[in-house]
Amino acid sequence: MEQRHIGGLQVSALALGTMYFGTQTDEDTAFALLDRFHAAGGTLVDTANCYNQWLGEGGESEAVIGRWLASRGHDMVIASKVGCQTTVPGKPVPDYFQGLGADVIRGGAVETLRNLGRDHIDLYYAHFDDRDTPLEETVDAFAGLVESGKVRALGASNQATWRIEQARALARAAGRPGYTAVQQKYTYLWTRQLPAQTDQASDELLDYASSQPDVQVLAYTPLLKGAYVRSEVELPLTYDHPSNAARLRVLREVAADLGLTPNQVVLAWMMRGRPAVIPIIGASSVEQLDELLGAADVTLAPEIRDRLDAAGQNIGAR
Repeated sequence: MEQRHIGGLQVSALALGTMYFGTQTDEDTAFALLDRFHAAGGTLVDTANCYNQWLGEGGESEAVIGRWLASRGHDMVIASKVGCQTTVPGKPVPDYFQGLGADVIRGGAVETLRNLGRDHIDLYYAHFDDRDTPLEETVDAFAGLVESGKVRALGASNQATWRIEQARALARAAGRPGYTAVQQKYTYLWTRQLPAQTDQASDELLDYASSQPDVQVLAYTPLLKGAYVRSEVELPLTYDHPSNAARLRVLREVAADLGLTPNQVVLAWMMRGRPAVIPIIGASSVEQLDELLGAADVTLAPEIRDRLDAAGQNIGAR
């Protein structure tokens, strides 16, 4: 599989998302998905210390990955996140997130290492923006983990571009490790840009990443939970506008012309755009995963990319 770089890490151009491993996705199925991803050349596995806290205790996904690593002995690149564990069991909402204080970041790393059964975390994300904690404290705690050898590369998720650059600038000024990965929600369809929305890969972020050779963008929910291929899955309201009707039509026409699924076209479009984005794909069966892995071998011709990019440009404001 094609490779990308995050900090000093070499990673696959597709990442495997594991949000429901250990709850909705049972361990046997999770192991089968991880086995298939590895066999296809995938190396980047994405999780978080809070995953499954809305269904279980939190940490189930990390623990399943840890057991799989122990049983297989594969050298995979594991990304995890800190900051969104709830302080009130049963209420995993932002009002109760732990935040990004130094003690939370360091303690979260210890917990994640224990769950994974490893002595280091390959890629460690600030899971969301904590405006109540001084940014200097957050930057210092993350940098310290890299300097101690417990973490190899750093990332930020669900944060405004200016805040990401502010954190990177603090790290640069101090000569210390900073964020080299940014994980945001991103897909082929355009979303309405809402006030103070910080979870989307905005045009500003993509432009910023294009000018920063050490910043890799990763996309979560790239396939809108099946909405591109399953008629029973409705698009979120933020994607319901006239421009996207045109984009959906062109996407489906291109997929039919190329003998691909719309999912495969979206992933191929994303993986080789400017900037190239790493999609984080999720599946509940090996058959679903096989469909998505098929995108790794697809290169869209320039005229096809131009057609996809131009769709919906002249139909109302988004």
